[in-house]
Amino acid sequence: MNNEIDESLLSDEPLSDQVFHQFLALLRHKRQYARQIETEQGIKPRDFSVLRFLLDSGPATVSQVQAFLHNSPSTASTLIAQLEEAGYVSRRRSDEDNRVVIVSLEPAGQTIAEQAPFGGLPLLRRRLARLPEERLVQIQDVLVELMALMEAS
Repeated sequence: MNNEIDESLLSDEPLSDQVFHQFLALLRHKRQYARQIETEQGIKPRDFSVLRFLLDSGPATVSQVQAFLHNSPSTASTLIAQLEEAGYVSRRRSDEDNRVVIVSLEPAGQTIAEQAPFGGLPLLRRRLARLPEERLVQIQDVLVELMALMEAS
C-alpha cells in the first residue's frame, strides 16, 4: 500500500483552479527556460531549437527545418538567414537538385547547441517521441480539449 498522500486532496482550492495553476506553472517554466537560453547563449529559443535540430539530425533542407518549426516557408527562410548572418549556420545548394538548399551547422552554432542546457520544448519534443502511441493519443485529446476551452485555433 502506498503511504504517500495526494497533495491535491489536502487543498481547499477547487480542482479546476489546481488544474489551471498547473497549466500556468507549465507556461512559466517554458518562459523561464527561454529566458535562460537567451541570457546564457545570447540567442532566442526558436533559434536554439533550429541549432539543436541540426545538431541531432545533421544537415537538413530548408523544408525540413520549416517542418520541424511548424512555420511557413518564409518564416523558416528568414530565421535561417538570420542564423547564417550570425555565423551559426551555412546554406548551400544541393549537388543533386539545385533548387534544394541545405542548411548546416557552423562551429559557433554547434558550440551553442552542445553547451546549452537541454530543457523546455526541445526536451518535451524528445520525450514525447518516446511515449507509447496510446499515451500520445490521450495527451492529444486533452490538448484538443484545452484548445477548445480557450477558443484557440
